[in-house]
Amino acid sequence: MRSTRPSFAGSRGRRRFLAATGLAAALMVTATACDSGDDKAAAEKSAATGSGASGADKIEIPADIADRLKEHGIDVDQWKDGEWKNWDRDKWLSEAEDFVNPVIAGLWKPERMKSAEDPEKTISAKDAAAQQGGSDPAPAPVTATREKTPYHENAAPVGKVFFDSPEGSMVCSGTVVKDPRNPGKSNLVWTAGHCVHAGGGGGWYRNIAFVPAYNDLGKSEAQLGRATQQEIAPYGQYWADWASTSDEWIEGGSESGGAGAAYDYAVLHVKPESGSKSLEETVGNALDVDFSTPAAADAGSMGAWGYPAAAPYDGLIMHKCVDRPGRLSLSPGLPTMYRIGCTMTGGSSGGGWFRVVDGKTVLVSNTSIGPSDNTWLAGPQLGKGAEAIYDTMSEEYGDK
Repeated sequence: MRSTRPSFAGSRGRRRFLAATGLAAALMVTATACDSGDDKAAAEKSAATGSGASGADKIEIPADIADRLKEHGIDVDQWKDGEWKNWDRDKWLSEAEDFVNPVIAGLWKPERMKSAEDPEKTISAKDAAAQQGGSDPAPAPVTATREKTPYHENAAPVGKVFFDSPEGSMVCSGTVVKDPRNPGKSNLVWTAGHCVHAGGGGGWYRNIAFVPAYNDLGKSEAQLGRATQQEIAPYGQYWADWASTSDEWIEGGSESGGAGAAYDYAVLHVKPESGSKSLEETVGNALDVDFSTPAAADAGSMGAWGYPAAAPYDGLIMHKCVDRPGRLSLSPGLPTMYRIGCTMTGGSSGGGWFRVVDGKTVLVSNTSIGPSDNTWLAGPQLGKGAEAIYDTMSEEYGDK
């Protein structure tokens, strides 16, 4: 098999050799910086959700969302002044139409970002989950390797998703994806459902923000203490003003993935904390999303990118794994997930999985769950349900 080197349009442990081909495809994500669940039911049920915010001093929320917040006893004028810290069950909004995320300027300071923890509970899978009859044998571990720096020249669309939960500040990974209705000006970010919503029995997380190419030069913790804001967040911060995940995740997601794991994906629409350029214009690129759900045996090599934060990693450095995917079946009634060997840990959740289609790199999945020994990762197939969410986000919120 010939080594394949995908690149974005416009520019970019043990890494084991694959027995089937004798050579792993060398997936490598590159980009150039600019200036600055596949079924009908899922497709019919999925809907985009959100709220809006503009600037540090003015919160703009659609009237229907504001009314719904008032029904829950939430004063939108007090939200940014600390009301968001109230996680009482009657204040923790859960329904699809309840999402609200007003900008709180200056909240995600460098120290707060560095102290954010990985959502460990959501990336662990019960050992028994890997024993379903539709699963392929567990893959051999693939040691995650550091992405080349600076990230804005090698993997600009990849970044960190920060959010607040009842347990404190948390961090996931995400990827800038194209907006089909706003070519060249996308503000869409792909991540995992469990990075925006707690799943069954929980609600939407708060203060969700995306930082592309976080720690651009791959500095150590000691070096970051002297780093400039530009080095930590070269493109600034982008707050999610709209978000959508699957109904299956909202209803069935759990700390170990649960029945919602096969639908564990989400799309964010973001706006800069300051400035007016779109995310894609600022970063310099974005990825197309592949909803064809290729069979694992036919998908070729896939690469997973992200910022692993649980030991032995510290969440400061972008890593990647490349492997040929196998199948993971959590239940006969659920769609099969992709699974690759990878030693990345919590914090890599939500990070994009990429493959090459006709010479172009596309996003085909995202990191969802993995075992406690951190030897593999699994991600959902992105079929009609995921496409419905993505399409609705583009249609209803893409130009806002």
